[in-house]
Amino acid sequence: MQDLKGDSSKWINKKGLVKDRFSWQEEYGAFSYSKSNVENVLNYIRNQEIHHRTRTFIEEYHDFLLKFGVDFE
Repeated sequence: MQDLKGDSSKWINKKGLVKDRFSWQEEYGAFSYSKSNVENVLNYIRNQEIHHRTRTFIEEYHDFLLKFGVDFE
């Protein structure tokens, strides 16, 4: 995972895909969706900044964990 995070950070920054310098947070989670949901995921990403004005990342992450049945404290 360390290699994946390092390589992807370098690639994202080299391509200038984000406004500021990209770096991974210390903790992370990954969720998988079927191909039929790709457009929904893309729309979520496109509107993430607006979405997070009313709901914190922690609130949303908590709901993802519940939705996917992931145990957490």
